[in-house]
Amino acid sequence: MFAKMVELSRKLWRRGKGMIDPVILMKSLVVYQLLIHNSFASHMATMKYQVALEAGTVVAETPEGGVEFYVNDGHLLPRLPKVIMTMTRGEKAELIVQPQYAFGEKGREAGSGFRSIPPDSMLYINIELVSFKPVINVTGDFTVIKKIFKEGEGAFTANEGANVTVRYTAMLEDGTVFEKRGIDETQPLKFVTDEEQVITGLDRAVATMKKGERAIISIHPDYAFGNVEVKQDLAIVPPGSKVVYDIEMVDFIKEKAPWELNSNEKIKVAERKKEEGNLLFKSGKYQRAAKKYDKAADFVSRDGSLGDDEEKLAKSLRVSCWLNGAACCLKLNDFPGAIKLCTQVLDVEFHNVKALYRRAQAYIETEDFLLADVDIKKALEVDPQNREVKVLKMKLKQLQADSDKKDAKLYESMFAPKTKVISV
Repeated sequence: MFAKMVELSRKLWRRGKGMIDPVILMKSLVVYQLLIHNSFASHMATMKYQVALEAGTVVAETPEGGVEFYVNDGHLLPRLPKVIMTMTRGEKAELIVQPQYAFGEKGREAGSGFRSIPPDSMLYINIELVSFKPVINVTGDFTVIKKIFKEGEGAFTANEGANVTVRYTAMLEDGTVFEKRGIDETQPLKFVTDEEQVITGLDRAVATMKKGERAIISIHPDYAFGNVEVKQDLAIVPPGSKVVYDIEMVDFIKEKAPWELNSNEKIKVAERKKEEGNLLFKSGKYQRAAKKYDKAADFVSRDGSLGDDEEKLAKSLRVSCWLNGAACCLKLNDFPGAIKLCTQVLDVEFHNVKALYRRAQAYIETEDFLLADVDIKKALEVDPQNREVKVLKMKLKQLQADSDKKDAKLYESMFAPKTKVISV
């Protein structure tokens, strides 16, 4: 088993450590399987190499600066990504590649920077990993890509709600600069993430950056300026433009987590976020409003850290945020989400009319008419004169009647006697 894996071997040189004995690339087989298909799969490598035949004939060589490529796209040889996964920046190695891992029985015709390679040729490759740049798929659909040029400090990144300070040069794909901040005597940009103070793609990417990190962020029009023309400081951004930011995170102050605050601070933050959610709801920004309500409820979650008086206020805030979140879900047609939030309210206030009303609305939309009827009856027991609930009751009655008619027609067609046709 071990002998079969010695098909591809290399000698390593590490800066200042001299030559190391030949190392079998068995470890790369394991590393490759674990990593190549997840976070490292989209990383970008810059490599220098020279490829020679056994007789010493050079058949391929990179330019002086090397070549840059995405690791998962592969380059030169199918097995090269496995080698890259075992190397560090600046490392040099000699590869001896058996024919079956090179170009096999067919060899390779001249072209694309290669000279002709005869069939069944063993290759000798001197290789250097010049750089290895992490490439982050920020949005998950490759519409916002972050290529890290300089790693940041520490383990923490700016989160949603962080106060950040950045410097950048913003460009179109053709290199036209349309804005600079913190460059050429301009002031750095300060903003709060997740507050729509900058374009969405930049907002999302900056929230993943560490202090001191420098990156190139490529942003699809859907996450940039869309299909409208926008006049910026240094140039006009045409409709449907992909934009690129060469950006550095100067500093950030993370929003404090609930566990970092005392009871009074938690309540104040929850109240502020709830009010921010209310403003967003009034503006029709239901998705963002829902996030605000969810965060507000998190800050006053029942974790045993609040006193009796504070817990009463916190409970009131939680219930209010859950109800408002349910209203957002109804606007967004997220009916299971609305049902879940209303149920949370009814678990602590079984007589809450708003929760019963909104859950009944959601049940009607999911055609759970029996459950909707139960909630409507409970709501009217608590508040018999509630006009909204009465209107919903009439709507449900009509929908049930229509549903009953459909069912009756269906059963009639299913069980109607069939006429037998007798041919004469």
